Amino acid sequence: MSTQDSRRILFTHTRPQEGFRLLELTPELEKLLTSKDAPVLELKSPSTALAQAVVDPAAHDYVNLCTPTQTYRIRQVQSSNSLHVLRPSRGEISQADIKVVEDEAGESGALNLPDEAVTAIAKCSSTLELHTPPGGFSAVPFLEKSLRLYDRRSDDDIAMGGSADSTGPLGSREMREARENLFQDIPMSTVQCEQGWMELCAFVDGAEETACWRPSVRSRLAVWKRLVEGAFLQGIDLEKQFLVGDLWKSVLDDEDEQTEPPFPRALLEAVVRRICIADERPPLADDIIWASFDKVECTQWVGETYLGATAPTMSSAIGRNDFLRAWKDCLPETWRGEAVLSKLPNGCYNSPDPTTIYFVEPAQRQLTSKTASAPATAAKAKNTRNWHELLKGRR
Repeated sequence: MSTQDSRRILFTHTRPQEGFRLLELTPELEKLLTSKDAPVLELKSPSTALAQAVVDPAAHDYVNLCTPTQTYRIRQVQSSNSLHVLRPSRGEISQADIKVVEDEAGESGALNLPDEAVTAIAKCSSTLELHTPPGGFSAVPFLEKSLRLYDRRSDDDIAMGGSADSTGPLGSREMREARENLFQDIPMSTVQCEQGWMELCAFVDGAEETACWRPSVRSRLAVWKRLVEGAFLQGIDLEKQFLVGDLWKSVLDDEDEQTEPPFPRALLEAVVRRICIADERPPLADDIIWASFDKVECTQWVGETYLGATAPTMSSAIGRNDFLRAWKDCLPETWRGEAVLSKLPNGCYNSPDPTTIYFVEPAQRQLTSKTASAPATAAKAKNTRNWHELLKGRR
């Protein structure tokens, strides 16, 4: 029987080890990173105060991985199977830097290693997983805590953190810079920050200083009522394309040009951007010049806004008939038939008794949804803890 000399590959171990981490990529993220124009990714985390105010006072610090459009929560998960990162040997390695079972080195204190030698330079005993909740992430809770509150309580009372007198309209560049500076502290992707900004009807105003505001639900309702009144008086059809500048002129008091506007123009434009037809909505960085409203979607928004302004808690619940009547009074005449409870978003109200309803905050609706989906999410997380099982399943 012929014999063959077995070739050995020398395995060594460096000390100290390098700080590599095993990061699991989702198929979408892998495709994005290997694309021709791969974007820059960001690691973002909120300040301790902001994280505790939004999530949980006992919540631990965390980091999100953000693409331009998506957000992933990074979680470190211990694995029962360690992964060693290997590097081919470069010839000579100091005996002090390796652990190797081999003949003792010569007087030089170095080992002459063959080309077949490999060195373990890192050991990964945990995996960094990218997690996205079933409903996705929302920047709204963070923006609500970061933006100043604009609250119009009456025709003569405006609360804007000290002053309601605007120094004049800001340019597009100034408003964009103010938004971008705010978004830097929000641990979400840029697109998700912009979506949250639009949902809250947030705006930038130059009252004393350039600042970012979010109008209260009462302020949003007041803007809508003034908008509908002005459109009716000026003959503006809200279901057809109109100039936003003409709509702004319709809400001003023509009797006295020196009278202060009822609210900043940027606020009206923010409300129009929120409720205009989505396909006609320009990017947030661009001015909104033309707009038109979808009757069904706009009616739904008005009903939800009115309920939030008049019955925000169970103790302030309003009668169903009273609510429907007031809701219709907030709409153009031809839209009144759309005001029915079935047109409101799912979960936006509760009924303490058969005759009354009150508003449910979006965060509370999300908590209910997350509670229902928690068992399935936990089972999925448990099944993805071992990287070797993941690799085996993708072969």
